[in-house]
Amino acid sequence: MGNPVLPQTDLSRFDNRWFDEGAPRWKWMLWFLASGIIMLNPLNPFNFLRVGVLRLFGAKIGKGVIVKHRVVVKFPWNLEIGDHTWIGEATWIENQGKVKIGRNCCLSQGVVLMTGNHDYKSPTFDLMVKPIELEDGVWIGSHAVVTQGVICRSHAVLSVLSVATKDLEPYTIYAGNPCQAIRGREMKPA
Repeated sequence: MGNPVLPQTDLSRFDNRWFDEGAPRWKWMLWFLASGIIMLNPLNPFNFLRVGVLRLFGAKIGKGVIVKHRVVVKFPWNLEIGDHTWIGEATWIENQGKVKIGRNCCLSQGVVLMTGNHDYKSPTFDLMVKPIELEDGVWIGSHAVVTQGVICRSHAVLSVLSVATKDLEPYTIYAGNPCQAIRGREMKPA
């Protein structure tokens, strides 16, 4: 009675030709160049340039949006941002799938929004893609991660260094990895 042969990962068989980047290759290459010069450049102090180049490449961006430097957006044509939202330094929006961010949201420094993942059960490590939505008033704390398929409901808060793998309820504060609801978000009247 020998040891059974267990299945193993074989990345040489990985195939994501099914994945449509949503734009021709030349547009993706131009975006890569523009992103390096304008988005990632810490010497570019001009928000209007960052917002402008995102719009130029197909992102739908509302008025009063702030996008800080060193923000990575994989595919701007898969991005929608509502009015008066802030995107902090070194945020990473890995948006193979659609990412919709509502109005008056705050993504603090180093946030990661990850619409893609891999099927760890598959020997070929297949790519899986699902959208992410942040409804109005959501705050994602510094270095927190929102994973594929998650909806952060209105005014939910994901605390610093937390990981959201499931939907967040409205007006609720979450912390941990994976995050858990810790209390309601009480807001003062305007």
